[in-house]
Amino acid sequence: MKNKLKGLACLALMTVIPLAAQNVVVKGPDGKLQLTVSCPEGGEASYAIDYNGKQMLASSPLGLETNVGDFAKSMKLTGHTQMSIDTVYNQSRIKVSQVHYTANELICSFANAAGQKMDVTFRVSNNDVAFRYTLPRQGERGSVTVDQEATGFRFPQQTTTFLCPQSDAMIGWKRTKPSYEEEYKADAPMNVRSQYGHGYTFPCLFKIGDNGWVLISETGVDSRYCGSRLSDAQDGMYNIAFPMPEENNGNGTSEPAFSLPGSTPWRTITVGETLKPIVETTVPWDVVEPRYTTQHDYKMGRGTWSWILWQDESINYDDQVKYVDLAAAMGYQYVLIDNWWNTNIGRDRMTQFIQYANSKGVDVFLWYSSSGYWNDIEQGPTNMMDNAIIRKREMKWLQQQGVKGIKVDFFGGDKQETMRLYEDILSDADDHGLMVIFHGCTIPRGWERMYPNYVGSEAVLASENIIFSQHFCDAEAFNACLHPFIRNTIGCMEYGGSFLNKRMNRNNDGGNIRRTTDVFQLAVAVLFQNPIQNFALAPNNLTDAPQVCLDFMKQVPTTWDETRFIDGYPGKYVVLARRHGDRWYVTAVNGGKEALKLKLSLPMLAGKTVSFYSDDKQLQPQMKSQKIKADGSFQLMIQPQGGAVLVAD
Repeated sequence: MKNKLKGLACLALMTVIPLAAQNVVVKGPDGKLQLTVSCPEGGEASYAIDYNGKQMLASSPLGLETNVGDFAKSMKLTGHTQMSIDTVYNQSRIKVSQVHYTANELICSFANAAGQKMDVTFRVSNNDVAFRYTLPRQGERGSVTVDQEATGFRFPQQTTTFLCPQSDAMIGWKRTKPSYEEEYKADAPMNVRSQYGHGYTFPCLFKIGDNGWVLISETGVDSRYCGSRLSDAQDGMYNIAFPMPEENNGNGTSEPAFSLPGSTPWRTITVGETLKPIVETTVPWDVVEPRYTTQHDYKMGRGTWSWILWQDESINYDDQVKYVDLAAAMGYQYVLIDNWWNTNIGRDRMTQFIQYANSKGVDVFLWYSSSGYWNDIEQGPTNMMDNAIIRKREMKWLQQQGVKGIKVDFFGGDKQETMRLYEDILSDADDHGLMVIFHGCTIPRGWERMYPNYVGSEAVLASENIIFSQHFCDAEAFNACLHPFIRNTIGCMEYGGSFLNKRMNRNNDGGNIRRTTDVFQLAVAVLFQNPIQNFALAPNNLTDAPQVCLDFMKQVPTTWDETRFIDGYPGKYVVLARRHGDRWYVTAVNGGKEALKLKLSLPMLAGKTVSFYSDDKQLQPQMKSQKIKADGSFQLMIQPQGGAVLVAD
């Protein structure tokens, strides 16, 4: 009988492996996902994954090469334990508000030729595998540096890929890359070299021919390890790669180090015959724990953001007042003031501005550079977030002013030193009641559960690129049909979108031309998940945008109790259902240049009358009441680069 506990529940069984080579098998609770671990004595440890009898990952290597010993070659499997996990946790800032996580855990114990020990812990749920390495103290050695991981992911030959290349280090504007903002290629073959030759940023999506889908990522990365990525493929296998030495202007080591006993972060593999498990996975949060508790009650919500359309010139007192007034008119909780506020507005007048915003029921987020010696940024405030003494003094001032959060920008690397900076900023900010958004940054890796004041990361080719280039306007719909399957499924995505301007400039009369429809812009407000959404609305939209769009944007939530995948294909189209309280939102976007007809099954809306937002044939927004059939079936037409939203209580 399964022993259920509120936290961790387990049934442990110790098995001693004989000296001869032997496979160890563990399955998910429903029996479909199977992990097989192998290690011929004196050989190399490996694992393989099948789902429902179909191969998803072929035999792939395990192991670490460290400065205290080689745990990748001449290994021996000395034993294993198994136990079941059954736990429930609540989380207000991810795609669902309550998670019931069940998995079977396998811990395999290995020894190398020198007798040094290493454990590999695998957790296998119905559609997810997570694994990490654990090293005990090695005699008198109480610390270890990992020179490289042998960890690999070997895919069957029929696999195609949906990947974002890792950029060169110290390139781009003010030498701020890498920042997870390169362009994806959809359905690409494995044997094509990545754009820069440095492999691919997490998360990485693979289509295993007709067998299904696999998503690779990592979670639980904090100050005790670096962020990793995948190498280019060789004969269908990708390996874990550490940061490039050139990242962060050469500061910090590429190789992570941790104290002993200690563990690496979790590598995660999500598997499904369809895309449903990919979109709905919660594995980034299932296997991590909070790093600290908070005494503060952080409020999620919506905000306005002048910089996205009005750019640097808008960072002045008068224009920011207009955006506070816009936030108040829309019923939004926040206004985000971007770079240069410290010089263009000044600290004394900022005190006055915050008082004005608060009088309108609006709270303030302020921008900071991550600062220092790893890029050429001039935008201020600089040289504050990277120094503990200055950072704490600044955060004390922010708390005294009543500021509710900060946006910290331009990190440019995944080294352990940089991961430590992320964690230090979050921890110090929580001490002063501040929420944190990261920009020009790495992906979150379980951070919503690990850090209570973390509220989002960019780490995507986001809305600002639509301002900078017509090419990104033209590709907006295509990219929107990738993110729910890849980037946004593993963590918050602070995209900063939902434009109602037709033209990408201050006066709505020049600059790049938006190709997507107004209802597409409503749809991505639901499609893109981030607990604090700073939308790309502008004061002029109060008079020049369709009222039906304004009414929708006034009531759209930013937190969700449930998320369900309905239909879609990466880069082509996507239909998701999200629930906030008792209200369901079904959101759909079409990434193609032709109208798309879909027959959907929407059991959560069966028999209900919904508010149906769609584009007419002239691509103008409309809303009408629509009765859903008793069986939940619904015929949907989505216009080219258009969208649809159904809302039902």
